[in-house]
Amino acid sequence: MDAEELKKRTKQFGLRIIRLVEALPKSRTASVIDNQLLRSGTSVGSNYRAACRRRSRPDFTSKVGIAIEEADESLYWMELLIETGIVPEERLSDLMQEADELIAIFTSSVKTARSNSSRKSNK
Repeated sequence: MDAEELKKRTKQFGLRIIRLVEALPKSRTASVIDNQLLRSGTSVGSNYRAACRRRSRPDFTSKVGIAIEEADESLYWMELLIETGIVPEERLSDLMQEADELIAIFTSSVKTARSNSSRKSNK
């Protein structure tokens, strides 16, 4: 998967988060969770885009690291939606799988960038 495809995929993830948040019931608990989920879910793509505009390899790994944290945080908020009974698990399983896959892709990218950086410095 190239950078442009991953940009599109992370944007779609953010759009799916937005649609989910807009469909949540209007309760005190849901409002707290939806604010947090909206922030973390939409920042995955923005941080990946920032990583693509990096000035250095450490800048790239830092920004991708933030994208990993935000995707993982999104998983946490979705777990809370399920465990509080606000949203049935079946409704979130695909979105949660996408967050897991994005985390795996980003983690692999960071490992590759760090490996390439250490090989470069050993030459």
